[in-house]
Amino acid sequence: MFEQENLVLETKNITKEYHSAHHGILTACDNVSLEFFKGQTLGVVGESGCGKSTFMRILVGLETPTQGEALYHGGNILNLKGEAKRLNCRNIQMVFQDPTGSFNPKMKVRDIISEPLLNFGLITKGEVEAVAREYLKMVELPGDFLNRYPHNMSGGERQRVGIARALTLEPKIIICDEATSALDVSVQKNIIELITKIQREKNIAMGFICHDIALITQVSHEVAVMYLGNIVEILSGNNFKKNALHPYTKALIDSVFHLNMDFSQEIKSLKGEVPNGLDMVYGCPFVNRCESCLEICHQKKPTLQTVNGRHKVACHLFNGENNNGN
Repeated sequence: MFEQENLVLETKNITKEYHSAHHGILTACDNVSLEFFKGQTLGVVGESGCGKSTFMRILVGLETPTQGEALYHGGNILNLKGEAKRLNCRNIQMVFQDPTGSFNPKMKVRDIISEPLLNFGLITKGEVEAVAREYLKMVELPGDFLNRYPHNMSGGERQRVGIARALTLEPKIIICDEATSALDVSVQKNIIELITKIQREKNIAMGFICHDIALITQVSHEVAVMYLGNIVEILSGNNFKKNALHPYTKALIDSVFHLNMDFSQEIKSLKGEVPNGLDMVYGCPFVNRCESCLEICHQKKPTLQTVNGRHKVACHLFNGENNNGN
């Protein structure tokens, strides 16, 4: 499943800093190192502001990192410039959270879908209609959608068009940034099924950003948990609840409500506030909200350590001499 020959993209120590008007530094991503494999979905989950969207936007060239590498088949795509950078856009495409905002409202569906192909000279204007019909069929929309405008479609239909546009350049990686969060549950289910079907057929690597811990564990082969710009745990989507170790990951799991839950049990909530990112945080970034922290947690920031196989966790409770704190 995660054989080295199937590795498409590897990020190493991706860091993104923003300088505020008051001379503070906000670290949106702090040494993020992750891997994307053919036919596999890497889910990234965490609270709003944790840096997951910033990280993915760096990969598609919408943000410039402060430092780090993104190795696509061994070559650092973050160093590309000019025509080489433009051509690399074909390899990594994005499905945005708000399809309406990512479309030109004056363009018809046929033009929205075919524009990337025309930009790269892959089709002629005479081929636009046939190609647009082909991709509409791929995302299970009828051919008569060709002449519709974005405002003439439902949210689910617009998202399908967004997926079709992302597929036109035959990318090796597709990034889904909260691609289902604005949709009704029934529509969300259909979009997820469509995405996974296309992934199987085309063997595409996928990055899936989501707040919904239940959803992301269903669709992801591997899940990276982010907190305050840091990866705190990486583990398999299978048996996610059973294998989770980091206190923050467990808190996310406990926040999921379901029909069969025992409502007689106390619903736990995380105490404390998320630091604003400009405040200097010493030690573990989760230290001010963790009920299990040790003295070392206030002094030294934990690094990701392998627990078992590909399972990694950044927590002093499970690192070296502190294992007995579990």
